[in-house]
Amino acid sequence: MNQSSDLIQSAQRTIRLEIEAIQGLLERLDGDFVRACEMILASKGRVVVVGMGKSGHVGKKIAATLASTGTTSFFVHPAEASHGDMGMITRDDIILALSNSGSTNEIVTLLPLIKRLGIRMISLTGDPESILARAADINLNAHVVHEACPLNLAPTSSTTAALVMGDALAVALLDARGFTAEDFAFSHPGGALGRRLLLKVENVMHSGDALPSVQRG
Repeated sequence: MNQSSDLIQSAQRTIRLEIEAIQGLLERLDGDFVRACEMILASKGRVVVVGMGKSGHVGKKIAATLASTGTTSFFVHPAEASHGDMGMITRDDIILALSNSGSTNEIVTLLPLIKRLGIRMISLTGDPESILARAADINLNAHVVHEACPLNLAPTSSTTAALVMGDALAVALLDARGFTAEDFAFSHPGGALGRRLLLKVENVMHSGDALPSVQRG
């Protein structure tokens, strides 16, 4: 078998495993997902996303998607939270904590303080029996059977599952809020949609002394 064929087969295996991971999410969507949405919709605060490593990268994307679709959200690095950034979080906020293992030390360290402050927490984990899942008010189960990595080590299927669950949460909230294209434009003023919906002739036209003129003669 030539190298080209091996590479294609490896890619196909990766894609199949990640598709299976996403299909697993469909089967596990339940009342916990509904309760998570209802908690966020009823909240007067923000959704504060935390995560370490690859989960942190996924968390930043989830926070950005939430923020651009009507749910005020931002990312806080859990290690920095232990050194002052917990001050960015209020009792009205909801923490969305991402950890595939559910035992990430930097997040687990924060649990006593989160409980003491009375901050509600939604966890998104690959282990519903983990420390983080048990400590959370609601756990979103993003368990995967096998990483796409043939060593079953590099976060691949698990990060895809977490990202898709985050998208599902953001879009469900978007639908529930009746978020419109015009609303989207206000959070994307620099994009093509924002310019099309928000930019008016008066914003770009020259008038008065700003009009170019040519002297006769």
